[in-house]
Amino acid sequence: MTPGTLTRRLCATTLLAQALSVFFGALVVWRLGQTTDDPRAGAYLWGGLALTALCVVAAGAMRSRWGVALGWLAQLLTLATGLLLPAMLVVAGLFGFLWWLCLTQGIRMDRLTAERAAQDEEGS
Repeated sequence: MTPGTLTRRLCATTLLAQALSVFFGALVVWRLGQTTDDPRAGAYLWGGLALTALCVVAAGAMRSRWGVALGWLAQLLTLATGLLLPAMLVVAGLFGFLWWLCLTQGIRMDRLTAERAAQDEEGS
C-alpha cells in the first residue's frame, strides 16, 4: 500500500523533525565519548549521522511503501540509540508515537477524503 498525500506529508514531517533530534543526540553522545576518552566516539558520531540520513531518506521515500518500511526502521534504530544515551529513549518514544499516530490517522483521513470525493462525483 502506498500512502496517500496527507499520510505522506504527516509522516515526512515527523521524520524530518526526528532527523534533527537524532542529529543533536549524535552530537551529544559523540562529545560525551570524547570527554570520557571513549575510542568509539567517532563511531557514535558517524552512526548518528547515518541514522539522521536514514530519517531524511525515509521522508523523501514516502511516495512508496518503502518509505513506510524505512520509517519503521528509523523508529527502531532510534529506540536502539537509547542504549548509548538514555535520553534518546524519550526521543524514540515521542517520535515513535508521533509516527504511529501520523500513519494511522493519515491513512484514515486519506480514506475519508477519497470517500468524500467519490460522493461528490456521484452527486455531479
